[in-house]
Amino acid sequence: MKFSCEKALLLQAINVSSRTVAQKSSIPALEGILVEAGKQLQLTGYNLETGIRTVVPADITEQGSLVLSARLFGDIVCRLPDDIVVFNSDKFMVKITCGASEFNILGTDAEEFPELPSVEYVNRVVMEQKKLKAMIGQTLFCVATTQARPVHTGSLFEVAEDGSVTVVSVDGFRLALRKEQTLEKEGVPEFSFVVPGAALSEVEKICGDTEDPVEFVQGGRHIMFKVGDTTLIARRLEGEFLNYRQSIPRNNPIVLTAARKALMASVDRVSLIISEKQKSPLHCTFTENLLTIKTATAIGNAYDECYVAGDGKGLEIGFNNRYLMEALRAAPADELRVELNTAISPCILVPADGTDNFLYMVLPVRIKAN
Repeated sequence: MKFSCEKALLLQAINVSSRTVAQKSSIPALEGILVEAGKQLQLTGYNLETGIRTVVPADITEQGSLVLSARLFGDIVCRLPDDIVVFNSDKFMVKITCGASEFNILGTDAEEFPELPSVEYVNRVVMEQKKLKAMIGQTLFCVATTQARPVHTGSLFEVAEDGSVTVVSVDGFRLALRKEQTLEKEGVPEFSFVVPGAALSEVEKICGDTEDPVEFVQGGRHIMFKVGDTTLIARRLEGEFLNYRQSIPRNNPIVLTAARKALMASVDRVSLIISEKQKSPLHCTFTENLLTIKTATAIGNAYDECYVAGDGKGLEIGFNNRYLMEALRAAPADELRVELNTAISPCILVPADGTDNFLYMVLPVRIKAN
């Protein structure tokens, strides 16, 4: 195998494909990157759950394939001068040259690298990269981190007939929902699937803040995301996802309007005396046009106020400060509608303008009576 490639392009491809390389595996080849030079140069990383394959512009003079240590290959290319990298292999011995720099390293037989799963086209949809990137970033923090219900360690994608996509994440304490329109406005079949959170984290990194398209394809057991020259394939999570529509109370008697940044600032200030060692819920009291927040730990106590439009009817309710803060930080709107009912009912955050592009639900924490 022999090819030449610009250092910057090769390094970018190594960085992308190495994201799904197994850190430790009983199959040594999975700790490396599969380098394939055929009609085009392809680099693949795979950990048996998620795989990333990316295409690199290169001048290929001899075809071939082998596996190289992801860490060593990446470190070598990263430290090469900014020039054309020439890659030449004789069986499993690889010679990498760039300017006056030269490395000779040993590769592994490509036959030892498990084949990336093929994804049959059952359903597909296309949307803008920046939309998908935002949807993932604004819901991924609610994905469950325990295996109590494995299906909740991923996010639910629902595609509707009108071409809209809804992404939902839950972890038992909170829920995040984001909705956006795809590039296909009509004639889209309804379908849904659950993608592992780890795979979505990589999709978010691959997507750019551009209007360029990203295509995702639902297969029988896998899901595939195609972003430019990069393809990510992940195993779908099976199981019954929470019926989130029935879990969200919407006919709440207390409805308030708040400025997101002002509310975040108040929560942030009061949270300064809360830590992993010193935990305490936020004690929130909603009155007419005012929210007071206080908490107390062994370090001391804190108090703050925030203007909210509406009558909170004196409701006292407790929240985990991190859960509330993450929901506020993720909400893509400056003005929020806060819906409440009782001290043991969830808090709902939705856009104040009445649109339905996001919803966050945070379950309360019981607070001790004075």
